[in-house]
Amino acid sequence: MSENITLSLAEVRELSESVLTSNGFNEAHAQAITDIIYTNQLGDCQSHGLYRLFMCTESIRSGRVSGTAEPTITDAGPAVVRADANDGISLLAMKAAMPMLIEKAKKNGVAALAINRCFHFSALWPEVEMLSEAGLAGMAMLPSHAWVAPAGGTRGLLGTNPFAFSWPRQGKAPFTFDFATSQFARGEIELYRRAGKPLPEGVAIDKDGQPTTDAEAAMDGAMLTFGGHKGSALSLMIELMAGPLIDDLTSKESMEAAGGKPEAPYHGEIILAFDPYLLSGGRVAENNGRAERLFADVIDQGARLPSQRRQAAQAFNSERDAVEIPKALYDELVALKA
Repeated sequence: MSENITLSLAEVRELSESVLTSNGFNEAHAQAITDIIYTNQLGDCQSHGLYRLFMCTESIRSGRVSGTAEPTITDAGPAVVRADANDGISLLAMKAAMPMLIEKAKKNGVAALAINRCFHFSALWPEVEMLSEAGLAGMAMLPSHAWVAPAGGTRGLLGTNPFAFSWPRQGKAPFTFDFATSQFARGEIELYRRAGKPLPEGVAIDKDGQPTTDAEAAMDGAMLTFGGHKGSALSLMIELMAGPLIDDLTSKESMEAAGGKPEAPYHGEIILAFDPYLLSGGRVAENNGRAERLFADVIDQGARLPSQRRQAAQAFNSERDAVEIPKALYDELVALKA
């Protein structure tokens, strides 16, 4: 059984920022990236927490990611914001553009943010929860690298193509979900590989297109979408919405741009915001009550709302001001600063 180490929340933030700045990210990028890594680690989202520092450092060491790029934010229409990350990690551009997106959504009822020319590595739920914290419903989606085979296919074409949604709840943590359209996120496969654990059945195929539970073989082959043809169709929708729709790359084009280097995917992202006040004709309180009855009916059946486990972990770890990670992971992360 692997040995764990306990880090205070301040130590999580310090470790992340120091790894990033020692590898060439400026303070603004290091803080924006750390905000998301910290939030994921706080919620015990291990595959998108401190572990993602490996991809960040690999990406900047490849020479293609800029650690100092200033994002360009453009007011592109009454309900459209465009953010050019200028070959930086997406999170600083997202952070810079979010206030304008929120303002436009509250003025028009709906608004869209297109983030272009960015490298992306992170979970999407913190981004859509920024919208729900502002009283808006939000969606976000993006491609990645062509690691996933379409339903009935034998090789990678689609990305893991995550989709996230968040709904504001009055006086409560938002209703949020964030999932890859592949059976597993790429980071989960890597964690299985590192742990030497077999994958569940139906998650991946090897390089010959045959089913496999070997994580190493899966990394050389392709992952599978959830729900067969249904997940495959959703994944194709995300390729279109966050690719050609906003003039950015598909997952296959992103992988070709990387030239086989182990770096974060290079592409775009689309974030959509919806104002419950304008879209309901001002009947926010009444409709919030109807939404809460829907959530209560889920819980009354003994089911769990998405994010309940993560939100409970956030509360627990905040209360004790600490998280636990494998000591082997900690030692590897410290070595990244050398």
